[in-house]
Amino acid sequence: MSPHQQGSSAHEVVLRAGEARLEVAFFGATVLRWLVPHDGELVDLVDGYRDAEEMRSQDGVRNGVMAPFCNRVSDARYVFDGVHHDLLPGSADRTIYHGLVRTEPFSLARLDQTDEMAVAVLRCGALAGGTAPGYPFEVDVEVEYRLGPTTLDVAITGTNVGAEVAPFASGWHPYFRLPGADDVDRLHLDVPATMAVRTDDRLLPLAAGRAFVAQDAVRWRPVGGAVVDAAFGGLQRVHGRASTTLTDPATGAGLVLHQDEGLVHVFTGDTLARGRRAAVAIEPVEAMTDAFNRPDCAEAIRLAPGEARSFRFSVGAHGLRR
Repeated sequence: MSPHQQGSSAHEVVLRAGEARLEVAFFGATVLRWLVPHDGELVDLVDGYRDAEEMRSQDGVRNGVMAPFCNRVSDARYVFDGVHHDLLPGSADRTIYHGLVRTEPFSLARLDQTDEMAVAVLRCGALAGGTAPGYPFEVDVEVEYRLGPTTLDVAITGTNVGAEVAPFASGWHPYFRLPGADDVDRLHLDVPATMAVRTDDRLLPLAAGRAFVAQDAVRWRPVGGAVVDAAFGGLQRVHGRASTTLTDPATGAGLVLHQDEGLVHVFTGDTLARGRRAAVAIEPVEAMTDAFNRPDCAEAIRLAPGEARSFRFSVGAHGLRR
């Protein structure tokens, strides 16, 4: 199906699979709503931006695509192949986080629809010119959303279209919620991690030898009043996939986030301007926070000229009543 056919508009694209619907803004390739049937109606499994003004504010980076870096870069500065870069030149506020493309326009490169599956590929060329402050690297970013009746598969791909090696890592910042749960307190959250990332008061991971602390189990049953803004690694895989689960013991409804690699960051939304603790951010990330400044991440983030690298993950809903 042509991108200009039914399913897209000037501002967003809508995917349909069975009764499920996914609404994605071209601004940042941001998921606005993921609707699935439950008890005779459609329920939204993500807490996305409610309007264009809220999306422009970027409060909470709701369902934002993170590229070419995940989470924070210390002091907005880094050194790559011996060259110093400043992501916020001339700025007194040195806080930067969650990448560069989340506020850039994407275009619809592909849209395929069948009765039970829909696929949209959105492309951002904002970095390809090598003119982004502090990121003089030519990287195309594509985001593929594949919607099924109860599933959402995502792939974020960086392609180096330039002549120089580029630093690149990606991730997603979704806020998940379950029908009937007004907040996250009664929900159960299980992360298949064996390590927690230790950070300083700026939420930056400690140096390599001190960055991880072993964990016997990473779970909250229930979340209760726990305030969480932390990353977890050493993911345990079953049949090649690590599965983070969010469940409501009162209803049996739940979500499972699958990923093959990377880390998981959990944020209970305690500092949001709207809807604090109404949803929990369960963020699959390709690399840890401040990877651009970490020698232990140096090889993992390198993207050679002509190379394309994809970070893939999926979310499935279960226990919903039709």
